Amino acid sequence: MTTDYVELNRTGDKMPLRGFGCWKIDKKDAEDTIYKAIKVGYRLFDGACDYGNEAECGRGINKAIKEGLVKREDLFVVTKLWNTFHGKEHVKSACQRQLKDWGLDYFDLYLIHFPVPLKYVDPSVKYPPEWYVPGTNNTLSYECSPMHECWAEMEKLVVDTKLVRNIGIANFNCQAILDLLCYAKIKPAVLQIELHPYLPQENLVKWVKEQGIHITAYSSFGPTSYVNLTESGKSHPSLLEHEKVKQIADKHSISTGQVLLRWALDREICVIPKSVHEERMKGNFEILNIKLDKEDNQLLDSLKSNQRFNDPMVYGFNLPLFE
Repeated sequence: MTTDYVELNRTGDKMPLRGFGCWKIDKKDAEDTIYKAIKVGYRLFDGACDYGNEAECGRGINKAIKEGLVKREDLFVVTKLWNTFHGKEHVKSACQRQLKDWGLDYFDLYLIHFPVPLKYVDPSVKYPPEWYVPGTNNTLSYECSPMHECWAEMEKLVVDTKLVRNIGIANFNCQAILDLLCYAKIKPAVLQIELHPYLPQENLVKWVKEQGIHITAYSSFGPTSYVNLTESGKSHPSLLEHEKVKQIADKHSISTGQVLLRWALDREICVIPKSVHEERMKGNFEILNIKLDKEDNQLLDSLKSNQRFNDPMVYGFNLPLFE
């Protein structure tokens, strides 16, 4: 049995280590999926403007609240500011739009999705805006919205308007974080990054934790979510099917998914797997009492290849964000 949460800097809010991700949940399934996940026991839900399903996920949460399954304060709702809303005049309105979609009064954690300021797109034109601004012939259109101005507006969401309890970042490298820490009045509470045995990012994780910032891992199963999106997702063996992961799963009579999630939990890293299947939801949640031994961890460590699957370059965006 391990602790089921970490305490965030500044607020001391308890962020569950076992969360539920909302990426790639179809709109038609989202309400029921989130409702079922709450019944299973999940209390942290990780969404984003870019996922295009915030309103539907919010309906699932509010259905559970209305039926008395949970109270709002029992839940930890996370979402993200998209790249086209980095301008200081757009951060607050973007957050307010997202709160309206979720049907909530506040977010527990609001992250900057990528350190990439793109040209503003009015929601009446396209929402979610995605990566390409309409009419640009699939070319990234950047704007001069410095991170220090964007972060100052994120801080106002906490201090002035109380729309958000904690703020953080996603997909930032060490240099971007160093820059942010130079001017931040409120330190990021969380860094969310791609993290799995293929890409453990152990040096970044160690350094970020030393700064008092907690880590959330996405894509815990490696290429599974990217098979239909990228060539690298197709060409690398799924961690869920990897022989070494299967070996550990068979040894402990657990699933390969449970092995991979427990590996992260042992490093006090929050995980946010998703599934629309209730039995798989339960399996992904029931990982607290699993114990991996030294031999198991050595075997998983041997899978390191530094292969990244969520990289703008592999989507053809010509943005070497992680190089």
